[in-house]
Amino acid sequence: MIHPLVRITFLPTSARRQDTGKRKYADFGHSKHVGLKMDEALLTVSNELETEILVSWRSERCYQCLYQLLGVVPAGSSPGQPGSADFSVSTQHEITLQLNSAPEAQEICKVQFHFREHGNYSLWMKNLNNVSLTNCSLVTNSDPVNSNMPILVAFFVFVGLALIFAVGCRVLRFGVVRGFVLRISGTMETERLINSELGSPRTDGLVTDNILPSPANANRRLRSLDTFRGISLVIMVFVNYGGGRYWFFRHSSWNGLTVADLVFPWFVFIMGTSIALSINSMLRGGASRSSLLKKVIWRSAQLFLIGVFIINPNYCLGPLSFDKLRIPGVLQRLAWSYLVVASLDLLVARGHLDILTTDAWWSPGLDIILYWPAWVCVLLMEIVWLCLTFLLPVPDCPTGYLGPGGIGDMGLHTNCTGGAAGYIDRRLLGEQHIYQSPSSKVIYATKMPFDPEGVLGSINSVLMAFLGLQAGKILLHYRDVPTSVISRFLIWGLLLGAVSAVLTECSTDKGFIPVNKNLWSLSYVTTLACFAFVLLVLIYYTIDVKKWWSGAPFYYPGMNSILVYVGHEVFEDYFPFRWRMANSQSHAEHLIQNILATSLWVVISYILYRKRIFWKI
Repeated sequence: MIHPLVRITFLPTSARRQDTGKRKYADFGHSKHVGLKMDEALLTVSNELETEILVSWRSERCYQCLYQLLGVVPAGSSPGQPGSADFSVSTQHEITLQLNSAPEAQEICKVQFHFREHGNYSLWMKNLNNVSLTNCSLVTNSDPVNSNMPILVAFFVFVGLALIFAVGCRVLRFGVVRGFVLRISGTMETERLINSELGSPRTDGLVTDNILPSPANANRRLRSLDTFRGISLVIMVFVNYGGGRYWFFRHSSWNGLTVADLVFPWFVFIMGTSIALSINSMLRGGASRSSLLKKVIWRSAQLFLIGVFIINPNYCLGPLSFDKLRIPGVLQRLAWSYLVVASLDLLVARGHLDILTTDAWWSPGLDIILYWPAWVCVLLMEIVWLCLTFLLPVPDCPTGYLGPGGIGDMGLHTNCTGGAAGYIDRRLLGEQHIYQSPSSKVIYATKMPFDPEGVLGSINSVLMAFLGLQAGKILLHYRDVPTSVISRFLIWGLLLGAVSAVLTECSTDKGFIPVNKNLWSLSYVTTLACFAFVLLVLIYYTIDVKKWWSGAPFYYPGMNSILVYVGHEVFEDYFPFRWRMANSQSHAEHLIQNILATSLWVVISYILYRKRIFWKI
């Protein structure tokens, strides 16, 4: 909205250069501000008006937010001598600048613009011939840098390496080339490497997850599952290390999705898939349900304890302080989801699927109907989540509130971050035992602690794992008919996508239940499960059906997921995973460091795979 007596002009660099003669008082020779940090630009506001100007700003990613004061620009001292002030502005998202006259706080103009990193901009405010008409002109003084160029370079480097590797593997399969290489090297090790999993996929082995007991009977291993897990894990390690400090490799401040918001639910999903295959294999091998339940409980306890006492944000600062020990966490969430879903599957799982009839009218829904008691339990849990989320009274907050608090919702609910989810965590765990720096601080300036792995969201993480369990049931019941597996995966993806569209009304903030990673909202689970089914179709088809791809290099970290996750957290701040950079405000240097650190864990997982070393708990 623009004030009716305001004219706003955006001038490109060329137009600004042609106008320098007319504006003899204008200093367009600003060099790049030496104090600019990453994701910042320099804005000089020049004020010719006879009153001080209050400059406020609001990010366009901040839904229904209050404007935040950027600074004050003094009035012009005399004609041709405007008052001016320099400001650093964010370049991550488009922002709206609001300029108000200081005494009466009357809005003079608004400027909506997406500033670019390390650019130099000027905003001019002057009266036209008619003193009641104000002109606001935004000028680009010096061009910004292309902060996304390092990502493009890294992408082409990895694509080039992948092509070279693929061509090399094909060439080595020719007998003439193989013989030539062997004559040069003269070692059996070369022959072993040529025939290794790097060059040709293998499908033998056991179907299991790193946190599940090994099945008693051998079964054909689906490399697509380990590859899917590996893809999720590699992206998770990369974003945890910083993701080059790009905003889209960080978690969304509140509603919406970034790359960082995708991977953890996928990891939970594929864990559920592995549970179905592993438990079925162990039951076929003669293991009793009671003994398997004891192992499930013990492994869940191990995961939870590792998460609390090893993967802890404060352990590097010295002995753990139990006064501020964070209780929720990623491994804790995995432990809970694994415990519930594996226990449910032990209650309903069938050990011998080959004796089940497929001629009945209900056989197309075999993978659901046979396990209806587990479905009922999960649906009841989801009803509990809905009731607590939308009906639980929260002191001084609207019932059913799903917002971030802070400056959101026009500042009306400052201390209501997360609504019922945040309230339950603060009451059950205490404010000192949950996450103190939620992502909502970045844009919404929230002051309340909030844990994205809190108690209420754990219900929906069970739903995510259970949908992964359903994918495993499909693989079990239709394992000999890949077309049936693919079609059912796609149907589930379509169904979950439709549910997400209804819940969100195809919008980021205005739906009944927005997609929200911090809350692990129902629409977040259905959306990410939709993506997971579709991605699993692609991986399953290319690896296990057509055998076009061996799954390398993601297959190797997927085989040692717990070791890689715990290791990358524990050694995050140690060389060679991190070192002192020459310019800590450079996306390029951060990206190089984070890519090399992530790649090193892939290499470590490959070495461990070659040595047959796997950490299973």
